[in-house]
Amino acid sequence: MERRRWWWSSSSSAAAAMLLVLIIPAAASRPPHGSVAAAAAKESSAQNSEQSFGFNLTLAKTIVEYASAVYMTDLTELYTWTCSKCNDLIQGFEMRCLIVDVQNCLQAFVGVDHSLNSIIVSIRGTQENSVQNWIKDMLWKQVDLNNPDMPNAKVHTGFYSSYNNTILRPAIGNAVRKARKLYGDIRIIVTGHSMGGALASFCALDLAITHGGNNVYLMTFGQPRVGNAAFASYFAKYVPNAIRVTHEHDIVPHLPPYFFIFPDQTYHHFPREVWEHEVDGNTIYQVCDGSGEDPNCSRSVFVLFWSASDHLTYLGVDMEADDWSNCRIVLGRSVETLFLQAASLASVDVVVADHGVQVDWS
Repeated sequence: MERRRWWWSSSSSAAAAMLLVLIIPAAASRPPHGSVAAAAAKESSAQNSEQSFGFNLTLAKTIVEYASAVYMTDLTELYTWTCSKCNDLIQGFEMRCLIVDVQNCLQAFVGVDHSLNSIIVSIRGTQENSVQNWIKDMLWKQVDLNNPDMPNAKVHTGFYSSYNNTILRPAIGNAVRKARKLYGDIRIIVTGHSMGGALASFCALDLAITHGGNNVYLMTFGQPRVGNAAFASYFAKYVPNAIRVTHEHDIVPHLPPYFFIFPDQTYHHFPREVWEHEVDGNTIYQVCDGSGEDPNCSRSVFVLFWSASDHLTYLGVDMEADDWSNCRIVLGRSVETLFLQAASLASVDVVVADHGVQVDWS
């Protein structure tokens, strides 16, 4: 896939112009180097994250590899954890459940990282053309969450539906319950990149309501906004251990756009952002304020400098799929091979949905 600094095209020029007009007043200049350096996150041990899910670079470097691995299209290699992305810091991972929804182009896995004493949930992210579609679509329709405990909360229709109205929600919930029954009430870490980060957010909220917010941790990479300010406030209450990592000029965290002139209706990020960017040749991990929309973090990047290429790498890890064409998560032959492999690994569940027909191999 060709990497470009810009994703604006003639077909999306009108959307770009509208974004420019509406967002320029909210843009801020980048903070002075001194203040950035002072706010830079310090690397700490993974054990410290047991007490607080404050940004931990060692932990983040592990979690980002899980967010990258779920992009693999060879299901057998992913299932057996022998894929090219299934090594390095995550090579000891125990796969418990592989989930694939062919029709909706969704993929996820659930397993256990014994070194972190944690259940890992990773959800696959954006197709090649999805971000371009977001740019062109100026509606970004919101829907009421319809949760009596979260009045006035509105969320992105597509992201919410992709998690709650597909096999993702029941399959992930069932896999987590099985893992906790086997290993006890260990913590749950949910992750995803791009659209996968958006779905991971709804997943973390769902699991937090079921298992308790202190047991669920969320770390996403290049995540778009998923709801309005009311939702962001409720989310922070139910999922207090959440971090959204953003990278340099990545365009996706700016979508759907934040319109400061409509504070109640606009999309609004939940806290807490950690902005990965370079200052004087050094990589800084700037821990942002608790507003979710810190003007001194990624929002300080002017709209004309938003980048698609910065979306493809996080913490030095490639976040692209090995095959984007036609959402080739599953081919018929690969499913057959996967099921044959599953027969010899009875401890791993496989849930596949294809055109409304669900197969649960467990």
